[in-house]
Amino acid sequence: MNHQTRLQALSAFLKAQRAKLLPQTVGLPVGTRRRTPGLRREEVAQLAGVSPTWYTWLEQGRDIKVSKSVLDCVATALQLTVDERKYLFSLALETGSGAHTLIEELPEISPSLRRILQELRFCPTIISDRRCHIVGWNEAASHVFLDFQHIPVEQRNMIRLLFTQKEFQRLAVNWEHFVRGFLAIFRAYYGQYVEDEWYGRFLAEMKEVHPDFDRLWEQSEVSSAPEVLIEFRHAKAGKMLFHLTSLQVQGSSDLRCSIYTPAPDSLTESKLKQLMERSSISSPDRSE
Repeated sequence: MNHQTRLQALSAFLKAQRAKLLPQTVGLPVGTRRRTPGLRREEVAQLAGVSPTWYTWLEQGRDIKVSKSVLDCVATALQLTVDERKYLFSLALETGSGAHTLIEELPEISPSLRRILQELRFCPTIISDRRCHIVGWNEAASHVFLDFQHIPVEQRNMIRLLFTQKEFQRLAVNWEHFVRGFLAIFRAYYGQYVEDEWYGRFLAEMKEVHPDFDRLWEQSEVSSAPEVLIEFRHAKAGKMLFHLTSLQVQGSSDLRCSIYTPAPDSLTESKLKQLMERSSISSPDRSE
């Protein structure tokens, strides 16, 4: 993202985090005449030990000098998580993994990772890159979600598919909850790769084409590895419960492995086995 876009993203993030905090949760009196939710700017400044003017300028996205120590105080005052702190520092200090931002081609999946995909037979698994482009999946994922093989390579972006494919919208009982998990991951990447202008173009496109995206994006959290329980209503298998575990794959390609493990106290795994067994044995391998 360019310099101005980065400052705008920093401003929006600080405002959103400030709005989440209640005065009583940080030891401040509630008071009266609060027209907006959350803390006031001067209250955040007080908690962080900085001047109200400096914090106001920071939140307004002004181009001011920022030190790591002062940012750490702001992060503590806003009660940020580890991932949220990383996001704040990336935006405020314009740091990130710039060495990887010029890589445009889709990364290749190593033989060992491909073997893991195959071994996770009854756990739908998707491999994606730092832009949330899907670069690999197993057979179980093809049965539970959709056959990504039929999606053109340039359109295999998980964020885009969540808003364009009706299969995803019908599948998740709480579609917004399902989307928020991926947006949290995407926002973590967005902060990490601040020098990559692709993110700005992609966000602008999504906001223009999909009205719901802008609202969900502004409300999204920041998390590099959210773990959530998701309920699906599959057209052929009915109710299915999965625990989503997102793992970072070590290496230069910055890949992510999203594993949907059937909930142990449910019939999900047996339903998935039946679903896969009903497919034709003679059909070609769906794994990628």
